[in-house]
Amino acid sequence: MPNPTQALAPLKAKLLEIQHLKDAAALLSWDQETYMPAGGGQARAEQLATLQTLAHTKLVSPDIENLLLTTIDPSTGVVHDPDHSLDSADHALFRETWRDFSKAQKLPSDFVNRLERERALAQQVWTQARARNDFAQFLPNLRTVLDLKREEINYRGYTDSPYNALLDTYEPGATVAHLQPLFARLRDGLAELLKHVQASSSRPDNRFLFHSYDCDRQLAFGKLMLDKVGYDFHHGRLDLSEHPFTMAFHPTDVRMTTRVFEKDLPSCIFSCLHEGGHGLYDQGLPQRHYGTPLGEALSLGLHESQSRLWENNVGRSQAFWTYFFPLLQQQFPSQLGSMSVDAFYAALNTVNPSLIRVEADEVTYNLHIMVRFEIELALFDQRIHVEDLPATWREKMQEHLGIVPERDADGVLQDVHWSLGAFGYFPTYTLGNLYAAMFFQQACQDVPTLESEIKQGSLLALKNWLTRRIHQHGRRYSATELLHRVTGQPLSPEPFLSYLQTKIGKIYGFSI
Repeated sequence: MPNPTQALAPLKAKLLEIQHLKDAAALLSWDQETYMPAGGGQARAEQLATLQTLAHTKLVSPDIENLLLTTIDPSTGVVHDPDHSLDSADHALFRETWRDFSKAQKLPSDFVNRLERERALAQQVWTQARARNDFAQFLPNLRTVLDLKREEINYRGYTDSPYNALLDTYEPGATVAHLQPLFARLRDGLAELLKHVQASSSRPDNRFLFHSYDCDRQLAFGKLMLDKVGYDFHHGRLDLSEHPFTMAFHPTDVRMTTRVFEKDLPSCIFSCLHEGGHGLYDQGLPQRHYGTPLGEALSLGLHESQSRLWENNVGRSQAFWTYFFPLLQQQFPSQLGSMSVDAFYAALNTVNPSLIRVEADEVTYNLHIMVRFEIELALFDQRIHVEDLPATWREKMQEHLGIVPERDADGVLQDVHWSLGAFGYFPTYTLGNLYAAMFFQQACQDVPTLESEIKQGSLLALKNWLTRRIHQHGRRYSATELLHRVTGQPLSPEPFLSYLQTKIGKIYGFSI
């Protein structure tokens, strides 16, 4: 084999071209969710399909393959470097690019074109169907996207369960066999905790959170929080959308959205912090590796760990509100002026099964993920059909949360993910919660003054710790390797359960 270092520069140049195409498509997707006129949907779907197909065609080209084969054993995907001319970053770049190439090579370009077009069209129909509470309107598009994802699974191949091919897209290496026992342990612990909460006679009053709060002032407070946590508005934006999300086109151009409801104060607060965690990750990725896998987030589970850490471990903590509650009172003196920070903190951490995943408390949130995980698994195992989804959703909500949505808009239509073909994505939210608990626990050990700093509104120490320990590595390590490098421990639900038991137990007056 030729010296692999000779392939690095041309490989990086070609990957950069591909990244530019993907970023252009991502910018069109961001615009579709924010400012695109309603009538532009059909043309936008064609534009997105063209750009993504071009990016795919370039990735699977013989030029890329030949450059990779200078150092990759195609039968194993192992980097071959007998002269030790590559450093660890270069090893990871070849390994991860080969992973992307070999997965993409299995998909015909005409299939990629069809999938991207139908995803864009389905997302637009989902928005209308959700607003109208009309699952029947969305059903044909959903069926088309689902059929395409099954076709994708057939191209990719799988071991044990077809759902594994989808999981691997978002959390490389994740399998049903790994997640089911992990989730079962978590579900049992959450069910036990929820029983203690429901049996408690001590219940915080959170009704004041749903009085009238000016939307512009809510958004201003959201921007204030994001500025304090270190989100760089010179290289980022915050806009409004139907479903909050974050897109990054480069660490210097990261776009977040939120949503604001006049009579739901927590919604804007926590969506800003949640998306802020995503935004900080994207801004913290190494610019020198932009265009290569080392400039990309490791996995969706790791990405969600950052959003859930800022939203919950920080944003629902008493330390955080010690500093921020007086500032919130200044924005809303008539609603909150006479309120104590202790009462506000307890209200924010009220535990109550509810219909909407993104508004769920920390105890019940992962039960919403169990609903979606079990439904998706059943869909791809052919145990249920797409027409069954509204009824199956209601059954699973009753089973896991003890409540049933009256409207599909509050049930099967509430999430954007299925319109985008993002089957296999939902489990990463729970993985993110588990990662977040372990990362935050380690951060508190590594930075003993962290709690006192958060109480003073000084959040940059945590942001910098996360950037140094997690963000700057890109995809150099697997999720398992990175977690062990940061915490020294394997993934476990126990730190997350322990965190909740201590926190919620104090608020509700019980001990487990």
